[in-house]
Amino acid sequence: MVPTSALPRSPGHPFYAALNKLLAEAKFDAYVEGLCEPLYRDGGRPSIPPGVFFRMLFIGYFEGIDSQRGIAWRCSDSLSLRA
Repeated sequence: MVPTSALPRSPGHPFYAALNKLLAEAKFDAYVEGLCEPLYRDGGRPSIPPGVFFRMLFIGYFEGIDSQRGIAWRCSDSLSLRA
C-alpha cells in the first residue's frame, strides 16, 4: 500500500498557475465577493464562492466549453484545475 502523500504531483497547468497568481495579486476574490455580497440571501443552498465561479467561467472561455455542465465536468476531472 502506498500513502497518497508519496504519489507524484503534477505541477499543474502553467497558464492557470500564472492566472491564479495574477488574480491573487490583484485581490480578485475579495473584490468580486464584495460586489456579490448585496445579492446574498439567508437560507437556501450554499453557492460556489464568486472567485471560484469566475475562474470556472474563465476555464470555459479559454478552453471553448460553452455549457455549465461541461465546465463543471472539466473542473472536477482535472486535479490541476481544482487546485
